[in-house]
Formats: sequence, structure tokens, C-alpha cells
Amino acid sequence: MADPVIYLDHQATTPCEPAVVAAMEPWWSDQFANPASRSHRPGLLAAAAVEQARTQIARGLGVEPAGVVFTSGATEANNLALKGLAEAELQAGGQRRHLVALATEHRAVLDPLHYLSRHGFELTLLPVQADGLVDLERLQASLRPDTLLLSTMAANNEIGVLQPLAAIGQLCRARGIRFHCDGAQAIGHIPLQPATLGIDLLSFSGHKLYGPKGIGALWIAPGVQVAPQLHGGGQEQGLRAGSLPVPLIVGLAKALELALNDREARAQRLEALRDRLWQRLAALGGVHRNGAAAPRLAHNLNLWIEGLDGAQLQRALRPVLAVSSGSACSSGQPSHVLQALGLSRQQAAAAIRFGLGRHTTSAEINAAVAALEHAITEARQL
Repeated sequence: MADPVIYLDHQATTPCEPAVVAAMEPWWSDQFANPASRSHRPGLLAAAAVEQARTQIARGLGVEPAGVVFTSGATEANNLALKGLAEAELQAGGQRRHLVALATEHRAVLDPLHYLSRHGFELTLLPVQADGLVDLERLQASLRPDTLLLSTMAANNEIGVLQPLAAIGQLCRARGIRFHCDGAQAIGHIPLQPATLGIDLLSFSGHKLYGPKGIGALWIAPGVQVAPQLHGGGQEQGLRAGSLPVPLIVGLAKALELALNDREARAQRLEALRDRLWQRLAALGGVHRNGAAAPRLAHNLNLWIEGLDGAQLQRALRPVLAVSSGSACSSGQPSHVLQALGLSRQQAAAAIRFGLGRHTTSAEINAAVAALEHAITEARQL
């Protein structure tokens, strides 16, 4: 029997924690009622579980529960935030039509923004510096009296760099600009309380923090208006129609609870493993780290290797390591994030993203280093 593949792609998705699975289990079978069915006890119990989960999530984010809207994940939450805010502006007769984002955003942000740019809005995509961080002076200069929204990730999904959210929030608040943050890679991994950072809209997913797939949320600050993108049963204060998936909502709340409980210790341990991985690979020569060394997610390492064909390297590693060359949503194309940092298409194609996880061991890092050393040495001898 072949040895199991070492999974180091935790930024694509994470395993669902056993405690999360256990928390969800009764709501699949014994307590299966629809929370919108308020005329009987099973429905009321399901509704109570949803509201308890909403309160628990809000407490973890330092916000009021009323602002937490459940969605199918961060992609839907991003669409609700971006398109919903733009449509609400139109419906209210507002005149702001300018949108700003970084060129390194996830496609779940870029694609809705490009959609809006084809429907009467003007989009400015700001370049980033070579380390992946935004130039705050350039960002400030891009803001206009008609800017409606600025959107940026808290933590980049490919290179793991952390944008200066508090400073961005101050710039937006001073100008009455709504600040949207895609927090999918950040929630449960770094301290992130949106209200204290000046964030108006925060999106996140369960499966990035050891919870289930198919569930996420959008937090909407008090006073911010968004138009619904799904219409039907009027669930979630009329903002997101559809029967609520009680097991997934319970699982999301449990996953966030566990992630917040071990966040600091986990980050400290994974940072040490990540740094050991980087030091040993850098010693091979011709290995370059993509993105700033800090501030950065503790569990992320993204690098490119000189003189290697990316596809060939991925094939060599596939029997041993589960790693990626970029976003799980990139459809095999060279990373737009890495090209925004100044890498060529060929260099971006020769990149590897390591995403360490809660259960990554020192032995797995040693085995990953050995596999990479072997693959790189063989490739360079060809």
C-alpha cells in the first residue's frame, strides 16, 4: 500500500474537525426540521440552534448578531456585499459609481467587480508593491468623492500577506467610503474584529477554518444597506432567500469557536514549521519567496524556483505532496497574483504554495523537504 500523500494545501480547504462533525450530527437526522417552520417544536428547536450559532459567531467577531447573514460561502457573501451594495446605491438614488480594489484579489471579488464595471460602475484596480502589500499613499490618491466602495482581502489566498486593514479602514471612514474585506483566509487564523478596523462588510467561509463546505457568512455593519441577490422565502432578514442549512450553520459556529481557542498556539507552532521549511528549501539555491516575509499568515509559504518547469515539478511532487501552484479557483492558469508582483508567466507557473494546517507535523515537513530536494535536483539534472 502506498504511503499517504502529505497534505500541505490548507489554504485551498481544510479537513472538517471531528468535534465539528459531532456538533452537526444531530441536525442531519434527529433534529432535521426547517427553522422557518415556527408552528411546531422541532422547527422552533432548529431556529433556536441557528440563532445560537449566529450569536456565537458574532461574539467571536466582536459584533452584534443581527449583522451576521448566513450564505453558502465567501463567494456568495462577496457577491452579496459587492453587488448588493452597488444595487442599494442605485435604488437609493445615490451618485457614487466608483469602485476600488487591489489587483491581487480573489476571483470571487474581481469577477463581481468586473460585472459591475459593465453595468455603469467604474472600477480601479490598484497594483501592489513587489512584496504584495498595498502602497497606502497610492491607495489614498485613488479615492474620489464618488468612490462607493473599497475592497481588499485581509490575507491573500496565495501569498498569505496581510494588508494594513486598520489604516485602510481609516482612509475609507474619513471619506464615507464603504470598506469590504474578504476574510476567508483570515478568520480563525489572525485577530480580526471588523468593527474596530473600520470594516463595513466582512465575508468568510467555513471550510477555510476546519469547518464544513457549503456555508459561510457576510457580516454587515449597522447602517449599511445591501440589496438581496437571491429572492424567494425572505430568510435572513430578506437578504438571502433559501432554507437555512442548520447542520452547516452549527458546524460553522463550532469551527470558529475551536479556531479562536487555539489560534495563538497554532500560529506559533506553524510559523516555526513554515520557517524551517523555508530555510531548508532556500539553502538549495535559486528558490525565491513570493510576498513579504511579514506581515504574513503563519501557515503560508509561497515560492518560485529558478529554471524549473512548473507542470513538471507538480507531476513529480503529486505522488508525495498535496500542494498547489496558486488558487484552487485558478483553472490551471498562471497566477494573476504572482504576475501582479512582477513575476513572468513562466516564473508564476514554477511557483508552489504551501499551506500548513492544524495537524501538520514536524515529520511531514521533513518529508516534504526531502521530496522537494529530490524533485528539484532531478529536474535540474535534465
